[in-house]
Amino acid sequence: MVLPALCAWATAAIAVASTSVVACGLAVAGVGLAGLISQTRRMPFATVGIISALVIVSVGAVTAWRMTVIAHSPVHDLANDNHIVTVEAVVNGDARTYLSHGSRLVIVEALVRRVGSRDDSFADHAPVTVFANGDTASAASGLSVGESFTAIGRLSPSQSTDKAAEFNVVRMGRARQEAWWWGASSVMREAVTESVSETGTEPSALIPALVHGDDQRLSETVKDDFRRSGLTHLLAVSGTNLTIVLVSLLLIGRAIGVRRRGQWVLGAVAVVGFVLLARPDPSVLRAAAMGTVGLAGLGYGKRGGVRALCWAVIALMLVDPWLSCSLGFILSVCATAGILLLAPHLAEVFARHMPGWCAIAIAVPIAAQLACTPVIAAISGQVSIVAVVANILAGPAVAPATVLGLAGGAIALFSPAASHVVGFPAGLCARWILAVGHNSASLPGASTAWGGPLWLLTVLCVLAAAGFVWIGARPALFCGLALGLVVCLWRPPTPGWPPDGWVMVACDVGQGDASVLNAGGGAAVVVDAGPDPSMVDACLRRLGINHIILMVYTHGHADHIDGWVGVKKHRQVDQIMVGPTGGPGGDIPRHRAVLGETFNLGTIQFEVQSPMEVPTFSADSVGGSEANNASVVLMVTTQGIRIMMSGDVEPEAQNPILRNGFDVHADVLKFPHHGSARQSEDFVAAVGARVATISDGKDNDYGHPAPAALALLKKLHIAAYRTDRQGDIAIVVRDHRISVLTR
Repeated sequence: MVLPALCAWATAAIAVASTSVVACGLAVAGVGLAGLISQTRRMPFATVGIISALVIVSVGAVTAWRMTVIAHSPVHDLANDNHIVTVEAVVNGDARTYLSHGSRLVIVEALVRRVGSRDDSFADHAPVTVFANGDTASAASGLSVGESFTAIGRLSPSQSTDKAAEFNVVRMGRARQEAWWWGASSVMREAVTESVSETGTEPSALIPALVHGDDQRLSETVKDDFRRSGLTHLLAVSGTNLTIVLVSLLLIGRAIGVRRRGQWVLGAVAVVGFVLLARPDPSVLRAAAMGTVGLAGLGYGKRGGVRALCWAVIALMLVDPWLSCSLGFILSVCATAGILLLAPHLAEVFARHMPGWCAIAIAVPIAAQLACTPVIAAISGQVSIVAVVANILAGPAVAPATVLGLAGGAIALFSPAASHVVGFPAGLCARWILAVGHNSASLPGASTAWGGPLWLLTVLCVLAAAGFVWIGARPALFCGLALGLVVCLWRPPTPGWPPDGWVMVACDVGQGDASVLNAGGGAAVVVDAGPDPSMVDACLRRLGINHIILMVYTHGHADHIDGWVGVKKHRQVDQIMVGPTGGPGGDIPRHRAVLGETFNLGTIQFEVQSPMEVPTFSADSVGGSEANNASVVLMVTTQGIRIMMSGDVEPEAQNPILRNGFDVHADVLKFPHHGSARQSEDFVAAVGARVATISDGKDNDYGHPAPAALALLKKLHIAAYRTDRQGDIAIVVRDHRISVLTR
């Protein structure tokens, strides 16, 4: 069934990324293929070929039909003309709140039941994405699955083929619950939160994420640390969640005498209850399928588990073809396949030298992480070195935290006070998981950039899997390598600093900016001096810089100029460039940046892209935003790459740069204003950088980098590096390829 499953996946992925005509064409091609293979039944694997062809027909036909229904929906037609309408809709995905450019934005998935326009009123069943901001955000933020609402707003075309339209709300009426089971689900979710409410801010936010996938209350710090440490899968509903709940319930059922068919009934009820609790959105359906596959693997062995996985993929492609392009689905399938195929071998080898439960606890995260590593690298451009160790350490606490959180929620339905007794040990387990995540992410070797081809990484993962099996049979070697890995993660061997081929370094100077451009031979151009003379001096000493060809002050705020004394310490400074807000420098020759001017310093080329011509003023006499927007913005070209040094410009200055017609495309972006929330998405998208450096101080009072800024970089697939987490950040060019090293 492996080939039919892959055919189903590929058919769905191609179809949803194109049109219903293409999907229909795939179905027709599948019919032709089935007919061709049926004429040659004596060929080897003819049965597999026929099944694969029939799967292509089924998935292609289902996808074509669903896309056609959506494309011919009246709502879709109204959206093409941007009509203002009144809709009656039912929520099929809990509201999610985001901060966008400092304002609150609520997004809800809903199914329209009735639409009223100026000319007509009619029934429909079209899926839409609802956007609410401003005054309507508060009303929309409380919407949950199963509730119906009436709203007035404007329809617009959707960017996704699985939605008939986007609906921007102008006014919203009161929501009401339609089905008792959704109300019961909401009450249970609230009960889980209540049971752990006394455990602390982070644990009380993590446990609902473990139990039913609600990560809305988790801070961006927790999410980012879990990302770096390879624990991010814990923050979303996954097959692991369902498997933990199912196994626990089945063990309890067996203990009280439930056997055979009763176990199947209990399992089915548990799956339905889990879907209701976690909400039946695509990720939950995928998790339910993968959790069921995991149980099949436990009950029928590796071969039965793989067969179940293949059937699950085919079924999910028929139920929701758009899952084929979902990151969560891809990771779930890879992790499940890795656990089914590799974990038994690893556990068998490890069990020769340790207890069985310990062997399984080590084998499962290793198998899952090796299977998922190429996919994660393809998306993020990074490989988490610490992920396996972090998962091994956190894994034993996940099941108790999940089960105790769910049990506490059940008790809270009758006695909130009694539920805190169960919630307390759940909180202790969550604290351990959080400690593993935070400490793993803070290790210097937590993650590294991957710039090589993905096929090479895939081969390395396969070799690593074979290596684990071979080394696991030799306990002395296994323990020695494990200890060496821990030491390297805790105190990684630092290659020579600065690394060969470095072109720019974002110095770790605390909450401020200081960047160094390599001019060769111990010479450099320094852009901003940071707030602390000793920190910028230390960074320049580490880089071996003794000659400053040009000192640039983007603007006159203290966090960019107060480190000047450290820059000039024991160094020759030839010239200073300033913007309208000036900067220190005494008798050293200085030049006022002029919009549009270009100049070369050795092999480094500069173009001034901002500020606009404005009167000279002192930074002390203006507000922060005015001085920020007067920053000097430089486009730097060196060693065949382009780097945008953006100072602290905000949208009021970023957008005029685009309107002036400058070529803003760059490979590297010095992210504006330490990663504040005030960014122009159009500007950052136009730069189109592969890498962004964010200069900010650890635990700074400004909340930099802001969650909205990090979300923007993630949305645009720009790899973000932060000085508060990673220290000095070096941009390295070797063989015309960019890599990033940190110190």
